[in-house]
Amino acid sequence: MLLAMRLAMQWKRVHAHLPEGWVDVKLALTVTNPRRLERAAFLLGPLQPGRAGDELHFFAARHGAGPSPAAVSRAIVRLDRERIAGELRLVGVTEAPTAAPAARPSAAQAWEDALETVPSDWSDLYCEVELTSSDHLDPAAIALAPLNPARFGPAPGFRFRCARRFGYGASQEMVSRCLERLDERDLPADVRILVALSDTKPVGTQGPVWFVGGKAV
Repeated sequence: MLLAMRLAMQWKRVHAHLPEGWVDVKLALTVTNPRRLERAAFLLGPLQPGRAGDELHFFAARHGAGPSPAAVSRAIVRLDRERIAGELRLVGVTEAPTAAPAARPSAAQAWEDALETVPSDWSDLYCEVELTSSDHLDPAAIALAPLNPARFGPAPGFRFRCARRFGYGASQEMVSRCLERLDERDLPADVRILVALSDTKPVGTQGPVWFVGGKAV
């Protein structure tokens, strides 16, 4: 029975079953012989126990905001040495708050953030939109159609070109609008700029040509 178990063992069991992220715990001790309650309170003195009827209440803290688990162990061992029997029970436990996962930026916002990383005089961009699921490929292709998106590699996504003033590629504004369509359809995506050229001045052509995987893009 629990009342026959030494208090130190009871504390070990309580401690072993605490949640991984516990911060502090509230404990209550009921002494089997009420006449020994005052002595038990004296021996638990370092824990600053409070009395509520025939119970002693105290707490343990994990990171220095109160008596440590080791301090609780030492105090309870003193009770066992004086053969003060009782029942130790867990009254409450406080857990550390779980950090909320970082929110994924919208595709349109990811595009604006990516533009902040390229030189201010950029003229041509080669970009990539990576989706979170291959199930999104078909609806994303429709949303991105004005960008002339092309599949490339095994990742679920598309690549496209963007031109600032002239030449091959969609305009910056068109890219923004198409990525907004992804957001409107609840199709999460990462947007990256793979290559950026600055201040290009084509002569006899509509703009630069990149060769990726042996193909002109």
